[in-house]
Amino acid sequence: MLFKGLTKWYSLFYNHLKNIEENEGGLDKFSKSYKTFGVNQFVDGGIYCKEWAPGAEAVFLAGDFNGWNPCSHPYKKMEYGKWELFIPPGQDGYPPVPHGSKLKVVIRAQNGQLLYRISPWARYVVRDEDKVNYDWVHWNPPQSYIHKHPSPKRLKSLRIYESHVGIASPEGKVASYKNFTYNVLPRIKDLGYNCVQLMAIMEHAYYASFGYQVTSFFAASSRYGTPDDLKEMIDVAHSMGITVLLDVVHSHASKNCEDGLNNFDGTDSCFFHSGHRGNHQLWDSRLFDYANWEVLRFLLSNLRMWIEDYRFDGFRFDGVTSMLYHHHGIGTGFSGDYNEYFGLHVDEDALCYLMLANHMIKFLHPECITIAEDVSGMPALCRPVAEGGGGFDYRLAMAIPDKWIQIIKELKDEDWNMGNIVHTLTNRRYEEKYIAYAESHDQALVGDKTLAFRLMDAEMYTNMSVLSPLTPVIDRGIQLHKMIRLITHALGGESYLNFMGNEFGHPEWLDFPRIGNNESYHYARRQFNLTEDHLLRYRFLNAFDRDMNKWEEKFGWLASPPAYVSEKHESNKVIAFERAGLIFIFNFHPYQSYVDYRVGIETPGKYEILLDSDAAEYGGHQRLDHSTEYFSEEYPHNYRPNSLMVYIPSRVAIVLQNMDNPK
Repeated sequence: MLFKGLTKWYSLFYNHLKNIEENEGGLDKFSKSYKTFGVNQFVDGGIYCKEWAPGAEAVFLAGDFNGWNPCSHPYKKMEYGKWELFIPPGQDGYPPVPHGSKLKVVIRAQNGQLLYRISPWARYVVRDEDKVNYDWVHWNPPQSYIHKHPSPKRLKSLRIYESHVGIASPEGKVASYKNFTYNVLPRIKDLGYNCVQLMAIMEHAYYASFGYQVTSFFAASSRYGTPDDLKEMIDVAHSMGITVLLDVVHSHASKNCEDGLNNFDGTDSCFFHSGHRGNHQLWDSRLFDYANWEVLRFLLSNLRMWIEDYRFDGFRFDGVTSMLYHHHGIGTGFSGDYNEYFGLHVDEDALCYLMLANHMIKFLHPECITIAEDVSGMPALCRPVAEGGGGFDYRLAMAIPDKWIQIIKELKDEDWNMGNIVHTLTNRRYEEKYIAYAESHDQALVGDKTLAFRLMDAEMYTNMSVLSPLTPVIDRGIQLHKMIRLITHALGGESYLNFMGNEFGHPEWLDFPRIGNNESYHYARRQFNLTEDHLLRYRFLNAFDRDMNKWEEKFGWLASPPAYVSEKHESNKVIAFERAGLIFIFNFHPYQSYVDYRVGIETPGKYEILLDSDAAEYGGHQRLDHSTEYFSEEYPHNYRPNSLMVYIPSRVAIVLQNMDNPK
C-alpha cells in the first residue's frame, strides 16, 4: 500500500511539473510571478499592474495618485481571468504612483457593485489608529535595505528559538523589528540557539490570531515596523550565524474581505473552494483551492518572495494536517495504520502543492530548510520528492509535549512510566527527521499552561526569590523542568525547539489584547528581565538551557544517529542511554538516590561529568563531586559490553563524557 500510494503521489506531482514546464516556461518563471503581479514592476519609469480576478466584470486602480477616481485607470482584460494595466511615467520622468501613497484595486462585480480591495500581492499594508481595516501603501523607497551578510551554511544540528516579534519585550506594547534586532537576537545567540523561527510575520489584521489568520500574504506585518526593518533584522541574524525561518501559513486564510483575499473578485471561489469545502469549520477561515493554476502560482511565488526579497532561510509550514486530508484532522485519530493515509480522504491537490513547494525550494535554493507541522504521522512526508515523499526536511514531534502535559497533569511522580516516556521520545518514522520540543507556543497560550506553570503554579508568584525558602513545590518544579528539557533535547529527535521565554520557565500565560481582557498587553510580553535579577531563581533555568545548547554545539547529538537506550527501570525511575559518545543518566525518582548504580555502556574508558542538573549554578543541591572519575569495567550490563558505577541523586540528570576519547 505504501509503495502504491507514493507512486501515485509522484505521478500527480510529475504531471503538475510537466504542465508548468509546457505552459509556463518552467517552475523558475512560474514562481517568479511576484515580480509581475500586483503593482511592483517599473518599466521606463512607468508602473505595470497585474491582477487575477476571474469573476470581475471590470478592474480599476484608484488611490492618492489619481484623487481616488474609481474609474480613471481601467485594467485591460486578458486571458484566464487576468487583468493588466500600464501607467506611463509623469512628464518629469518620475513614477506616477509615489512611494508611500495609498492604493486600492477597484473591482466591478457581476452585480455591478464596486468593491475596493487590497491587491493580494500587496507588499505593505498599514492600519491607522482610528480605522478598523488596513490600507494598502505602495512600497517603493528610493533606496531599499541592502543585505550585507550571507546566509549561514546549512546546519547539521538545528536548535530553534520559536519567536514572536510583537511580544519580545517586557513592556506592555507591540514590540518592533528594531527591538528584536538589537535586544533579542543577542540573547538568542548567547543561549546557544542557531536558528530563529518567526511567527506572525505575514500580515494579519487580528493581532490575537497569533498570525494564523493571514490577510496579506506578501506583506510583512507593519505593526512591528517597515519591510526594511525586517530585512535588517534578518541580515543581523545572519551576521551572528543564526538561520531564520518563517512560520508560513498556506493552509488557510482570513475571511476578511476588505483587507483580505476573501471575495476578492466578488465571488467566493477566487483563490478558494466555493461553498462548504472552502470553509474551515473550526478555524472560521477560507481554504485554498490547490487544484487551481493561479492559486499554485500565488502560493509558490509567495514562498519565493520571502526567500529572495527578505532572505529567509526556509519555512515551518503551519497546519499541514489540515491540508493533507479532506476531514482536516477534525475529530480524527491516527494510529499509524496505512489505511489512514491513503484513500479518498486524502486531499491529493494539497499534497501535490506541498511536493511542488518543496521541489521548487530545493531546486532554486537547496540550502533552505522546510518543516511540516503534521500531527497525523503521514508516511514519507520527510522523504525526498523523487521517492514520492513530501519533500520536507523535518516534521514536528507533536506527541512529545502532549505526553509531558498528560504525565504532569494526571500522574503522581511515583507513577511516571519510564518505558512510556522513552517510547514517546523515540517513536518516529525511520529515516525521517523530527524536531523534538517539550513545549511550544501552543502550551503558552491562555487556556493552557507552560511546563513551569504546571509544575509550580501559584508559588511562582511568591517563592521564586532566593531570599525565600526553597519550598518542595518550587524545588520539584525547577529540577523536573531541567530534566524534561534535557531528555527531550537529547533523545527526542534530530532537532530541538523552544518557544521564547520557556527556557527560563516564564511565568503565567500568553494572551493578546482583545475585548475579553479589556485590550490588555499585560500577558502579551516576555519578561526577559526576570533572568537578569540575581535574586530570582529564573536565572538557574536560563543558565541550564544555555549550557545544554552549548554542549550540543560541541558534541552534536542532534545530528548523531538515534540513541541506544540501555535502561528504563520502572521501580527505580531511571533512564540511561548513549548518544554522540556521551552517557545520559536520568533519575526521575522523587526521593530515592542511588549509590554505585551500574550503567551499561558501549565504549570503555575514564568518564567525567560534563553536565549536572544538580549543580549550584542551575539551582541544584550540589550532591555530586565534579572531580569524580568514573572508570568502566569489562562487565556486561543491560546488553552493553561494559559498564560503570555512578552515584545518581533523586531528580537529577547527568551527562558523562569519555575522557579517553574526548571530542
